[in-house]
Amino acid sequence: MTIAADPARSATSGDYFALMKPRVMSLVVFTALAGWFAAPGGNDIVLTIACVLAIAAGAGAAGALNMWYDADIDAKMTRTRVRPVPSGRVAAPEALATGVVVSVLSVVMLALASNVLAAGLLAFTIFFYAVIYTMGLKRRTSQNIVIGGLAGALPPAIAWAAKTGSLGLDPAILVLIIFMWTPPHFWALCLYQRGDYAAAGVPMLPVTHGAKATRTQILLYSLLLAPLGLAPVFTGLGGWLYAVVAGLGGLMFVTLALRVARSRAGDAEGAGGGVYDARTENRPALHLFAFSILYLFAIFGALLAEYALGLRWPVAL
Repeated sequence: MTIAADPARSATSGDYFALMKPRVMSLVVFTALAGWFAAPGGNDIVLTIACVLAIAAGAGAAGALNMWYDADIDAKMTRTRVRPVPSGRVAAPEALATGVVVSVLSVVMLALASNVLAAGLLAFTIFFYAVIYTMGLKRRTSQNIVIGGLAGALPPAIAWAAKTGSLGLDPAILVLIIFMWTPPHFWALCLYQRGDYAAAGVPMLPVTHGAKATRTQILLYSLLLAPLGLAPVFTGLGGWLYAVVAGLGGLMFVTLALRVARSRAGDAEGAGGGVYDARTENRPALHLFAFSILYLFAIFGALLAEYALGLRWPVAL
């Protein structure tokens, strides 16, 4: 499918903002802020803003590169055909140029504001998402989102490195939580959007292995995620507020994953409507997908509240 920009209009600032996947960027900013404030050391406001802004820009640049490369398959999917490139609002060369330029600027900005370790991690994240995941894994393996999830998991570690100049067990746990969260979150979406992915030829797990196998994998990952979400309590990173939120959130996550495993979600291929459109039998997957977003924001929000707002009460173990 050939995609051409509409010659009758020029791309607006809103089109370029949409090109950078603002919803994904908001999650990156939030987890990076949590990683920054949880890391030891002072919180200079100017440095904090500069570093988090650089990380956000890097995420946006990776999103622009993803939209440039995936414009052909995005045009075939109901959920993504309105994106800036397949809809013709932004020309493909402009999307590529935006992604490359903002990538370089974000890495340089982070190096100047903090240190080479953080800038190197940001550069690796952009490369991993744009090249390893988008160009390499997404169209070739059903494990695309499992391996590719590393890119979305790294922002709290990048922020930690930007603030401290080092890494350690705690930022690694934060990365691992997001990494383990990504498959059940995304596969829940894939269950009720299976028709879209099949039409586009993207080998997502429900397409290659079927809905039943996907529902089982969602449950298995959820069972691993729930206790992992409590790991910061045992290292001393998370206090009582975090413990309560992560404990209750993990219990709810597993409960919804069990409902998905016992359902027929994904058995009937839908037309692939909007993100929150779902047939009745697909509702359990929709509910898990929606809650998974709330879960991640809640646990990182609890961590952010403990350190940024002084609401941390250590758990004596």
